[in-house]
Amino acid sequence: MKRTTVVGVALLAALAGCSIRQLAVKEMGSALAGPAVAFASDDDPDLIRAAAPFSLKLVESLLEQSPRHPGLLLAATRGFTQYAYAFVQSDAEELEERDLAAARRLEDRARRLYRRARDYGLRGLGDRPLDALETRDAGLAYWTAASWGALISLSKDEPEVLAERSAMDALVRRALELDEAYDQGAIHTFLIAYEMAQPGNPRDAAKRARAHFARAVELSRGAAAAPYVTLAEAVCVAEERRTEFTALLEKALTLDTTRSNDLRLANLIAQRRARWLLSRAERLFIQ
Repeated sequence: MKRTTVVGVALLAALAGCSIRQLAVKEMGSALAGPAVAFASDDDPDLIRAAAPFSLKLVESLLEQSPRHPGLLLAATRGFTQYAYAFVQSDAEELEERDLAAARRLEDRARRLYRRARDYGLRGLGDRPLDALETRDAGLAYWTAASWGALISLSKDEPEVLAERSAMDALVRRALELDEAYDQGAIHTFLIAYEMAQPGNPRDAAKRARAHFARAVELSRGAAAAPYVTLAEAVCVAEERRTEFTALLEKALTLDTTRSNDLRLANLIAQRRARWLLSRAERLFIQ
């Protein structure tokens, strides 16, 4: 065989290997972009806490091979946001009264994770104006806005981060326009607390938050615990409605986590927060 032929065959083999590798990355990325059924349906939050970092690093290693893969970018944005909230920020809040220094360290870690999630989301959205986004972009727009909003809420001493609120606000409103039913009303659930956190707390904030709650319950067919927990924490505490606060959290705790497969893990995490909030009722309400 001529030397040129040998070189040509070697090059073809290398190219073929590259193509196969890229195809594998794309296929895995597409799979990861879909609903995380194996995680969402799990009944052991501690197992997911331990497994999630490996999954997230796998996504990041695949993104090194395919930096613009839309499925991988969605998986990274969603995964880092969920992990930061469920297993880092929540831990920080529960720890604050016992060990303030440790809680602050966890908050700092949560900020870094939210920023990582936000940056992956912005990469996926690219330079497209909001009105150019399509229905298929609703998930990425929502998770980008959710991570961004969480980052802003934990960065009250960073003016440059707070200045990004208007951009984040426009993004989450656009996500709602694109697909209000996304993930069984997840955007509406997010907006319950977000409306109450608006600068100056507008007079109609609670009314709008309650409207989002009603729609979230409707879209989830009452199977999601998060809307009940969010309304109790964000609205009832602000309005000093302790009776409603207790009723909402008890309602969340009565939901059967064995029935809704795709909400099982989220419900278990929300129920854990419900129990924690109930344990703090004396501190949250003056009377």
